[in-house]
Amino acid sequence: MAEPAHPRQPSATARRVAAAATTAALAVGAVACGPKDGTDRGGAGDAPKKGGTLTVLNSEPQNNFDPARLYTSGGGKVPTLVFRTLTTRNRENGAAGAKAVPDLATDTGRPSENATVWTYTLKDGLKFEDGSPITSADIKYGIERSFAAELSGGAPYLRDWLVGGEDYQGPYKDKSEDGLKSIETPDKKTLVFHLKKPEGEFPLLATQTQFAPVPRNKDTGTKYEEHPVSSGPYKVVKNTGDGERILLARNEHWSQSTDKQRHAYPDTIEVTSGLDPAVINQRLSTGAGADAAAVTTDTNLGPAELAQIAGDRELQKRVGTGRFGYTNYLAFNPKVKPFDDPKVRQAISYAINRQSVVNAAGGSSLAEPATTFLPNQKSFGYTPDDPFPAGRTGNPEKAKELLKEAGHESGLTLTLTHSTAKNFATSPEVATAVQESLKKAGITVKLAGLEDNDYKNKIHSLTDEPGLFLAGWGADWPSGGPFLAPIYDGRQIVKDAYNFNHAQLDDKAVNQEIDEINKLTDLDAAARRWGALDKKIGAQALSVPLFHPVYKRLYGKDVKNIVISDWDGVLDISQVSVK
Repeated sequence: MAEPAHPRQPSATARRVAAAATTAALAVGAVACGPKDGTDRGGAGDAPKKGGTLTVLNSEPQNNFDPARLYTSGGGKVPTLVFRTLTTRNRENGAAGAKAVPDLATDTGRPSENATVWTYTLKDGLKFEDGSPITSADIKYGIERSFAAELSGGAPYLRDWLVGGEDYQGPYKDKSEDGLKSIETPDKKTLVFHLKKPEGEFPLLATQTQFAPVPRNKDTGTKYEEHPVSSGPYKVVKNTGDGERILLARNEHWSQSTDKQRHAYPDTIEVTSGLDPAVINQRLSTGAGADAAAVTTDTNLGPAELAQIAGDRELQKRVGTGRFGYTNYLAFNPKVKPFDDPKVRQAISYAINRQSVVNAAGGSSLAEPATTFLPNQKSFGYTPDDPFPAGRTGNPEKAKELLKEAGHESGLTLTLTHSTAKNFATSPEVATAVQESLKKAGITVKLAGLEDNDYKNKIHSLTDEPGLFLAGWGADWPSGGPFLAPIYDGRQIVKDAYNFNHAQLDDKAVNQEIDEINKLTDLDAAARRWGALDKKIGAQALSVPLFHPVYKRLYGKDVKNIVISDWDGVLDISQVSVK
């Protein structure tokens, strides 16, 4: 996510991939969200039934339909219908869906005492689409091929976490019998992972598609995406236009008895991508022909469309609402004057009018004011806090007082860098709202709008990073770790590639606390620690949280059993049925 998206404790490669993934997701609203109170799951007399065809209308093509190359994590998009993994997310609405549960494995993993060794046992009766059994060797091979340079693009954590992962080049170059030695398969049902350091969140990582099994004798390298071998309820019948048109049919060798998370109600699923977002929403609204049984997993409703829907009760019933863990914020570079002065940063924090920023981002239906860096969801460790309380409309008088103490009694002139892309996150509208907020505190803001690629290159360059810019961050899985570590862990400052630690913070106490939390396998306890760390960092005024996005998505009138979780905010197509 341009700034964004994801992570963990990533390497430079991880951060580059994360950035690209998040930016794209935010730009098209691909990261959306899940309803807190549930949506239409069908009445007592309208229970989900098998049969029919589900149509998926998306703006972004499902490129690289290869589990090694996909950047997904336990979500409800198309890949989850074809690729099962060791764990997956709980397929429930809202917060209940932000937990990892067993998928191919019998449990979410058994850690060693220090969480550096994780052991998994596969369920009985697992089969590929051709009826052959799924073994531990297939999962090991699936992971190993994700290290191959020609299959790049997937989540990079395993290269960072597995012993020997940084040097491993994948099975096409490494012809040794043992492959990646840090993954052991003592028998056909057991996998043992050896990590470089404690990682209590390994069960969350095991939801990534890199953990999908791939039979070695069916691997066709870069062409594997054309017909990947299914371990899920559907198999690929046709994939044309690099993911623009995908046809899925039932995998007759998939068994519901081994898969408690997916339901596979429709007989077939037809995916059409590369569509204009306005066209998608119009087709879903009209619901003519096959579009009556259609959904989207990447296209949100905008302010104008929501205004139209507000007057139509029937359409209102077909809007799913949710919240993906994402924060839009104002970033400071303390290496650039006057942002080296904490009082200047605090003054700006007090001056921000979050209500005007929310309005610029589409209004309260599409954005919620933020005062913490962590998203306002329990799984991230969210702890209510406002270190510089100024209400929704800001406190310009308090800001002026701080500026005076900092020696800027006559005011201050600053430059704010932002993207010119219309993505409701780092857009000109949001930048203008910030500009107007600070003006009331005697701060003159000059706007520096850059084309999106130039903007990303500039704000992620350690040598060229501006002093003040708009940014955003989302996580690969719902935890404070992939939120705080990439942004505030000093060991992740990157000098020669994409850098996300905008404040260039290298605090030994912060770094040590990140390590200590990563040792915890009790994720509820870890969440509380992440929340406390967020509060500690927030007091330093290294960023100004602005808002958390809210996503609204329309679905067809014949679609039932809607489930949208807080994990990724995507309408889960593994749950829906059609009339």
